[in-house]
Amino acid sequence: MNGKTAYTWEEPAASALPGIQAAQLQKTLTTTPKALVAKEKLVFGHVFTDHMLTIDWTAKSGWAAPQIQPYGPLQIDPCCAVLHYALECFDGLKAYRDTQGKVRLFRPDKNMERLNSSAERLYLPQFDGEQVLACIKELLRTEERWVPHGRGYSLYLRPTMISTENTLGVHRSNSAKLFVIASPCGPYFPTGFKAVSLYCDETNVRAWPGGVGNKKLGANYAPSIGPQVAAEDKGYQQVLWTIGEEYELMEVGTMNLFVYWRNDAGELELVTPPLDGTILPGVTRDSVLELARGWGDFKVSERKITMKQVARASDEGRLLEVFGAGTACVVTPVNRIHFQGTDYHVPLDPADATSQAGPLAARVYDTLFAIQYGEQPSKWSVVV
Repeated sequence: MNGKTAYTWEEPAASALPGIQAAQLQKTLTTTPKALVAKEKLVFGHVFTDHMLTIDWTAKSGWAAPQIQPYGPLQIDPCCAVLHYALECFDGLKAYRDTQGKVRLFRPDKNMERLNSSAERLYLPQFDGEQVLACIKELLRTEERWVPHGRGYSLYLRPTMISTENTLGVHRSNSAKLFVIASPCGPYFPTGFKAVSLYCDETNVRAWPGGVGNKKLGANYAPSIGPQVAAEDKGYQQVLWTIGEEYELMEVGTMNLFVYWRNDAGELELVTPPLDGTILPGVTRDSVLELARGWGDFKVSERKITMKQVARASDEGRLLEVFGAGTACVVTPVNRIHFQGTDYHVPLDPADATSQAGPLAARVYDTLFAIQYGEQPSKWSVVV
């Protein structure tokens, strides 16, 4: 080990204090409900519903009764640890309305697992995912009128946990708050797919071995703003994150990355970087992999892949598609990657010069949408 001791994360000890109990949920409803915004005017993350879910925790008393209360500012002390040491994690999922008017969630258990994993890394309290999900469902029933109708429209849910420790100093928190807010949103691509261009950042790194790239922490996102602005100033829409001298691919913007190509062995292959601790375990990522393996039409791999290999595949005509995947967009096709002074053009649909998505990206997108909106039966779609 070159004289170095491997760092091992030690799980917080199980607590005998009260856990979250959905049966104890209390409601205080607003007396001044907001007017709904026309769905065509919705901008992601700009409009919020009438209520939010909050659950407080202390090391002395455990989890308090969940509260659904009017949406509004949180009152925290200026010395609160979340403001000074970034003791915060979050997740994101959506509620969809199907053609029968029912509200559905997509694999919400995976979001609860990931939020717990992120909280554990910050030594914030663990929670029972099923109980929190039951509270979220009640929030959705309370806010049912805010779930837009129409394919492509949804209600975005943002579960967040913060430290509310009211002392300075870097140490484990003795108090925390879990809250969920909701925001109606429209299609990521209002006029259909629009492929994006990537700038391969050769200087900055999104995550590194032994770090927290596999956790959904606010601290992972703030440092990405500078490189994102720099990419936009150069005329590109997203950053392609890499690491190491060979420029191993990591993520694209805030999405997981997929490359579809004919590999060196001549096989059709869909490749995404492995979950080695630097990559966020995306719910959409996992869904794409499971769908693709079920189709059985090409090889599906989770393995390291470098930008140099992608560039060579492009030069040799073996690069077929590149796309990002995530909750907000589902799938984002890529049409161009800038790397070491060269723009590498990524094919989209060879049968349609006007298409903004390759056949595989479009197939993934259509299949996931059909599941999310209840058009295609699947265990992944959960009726509220």
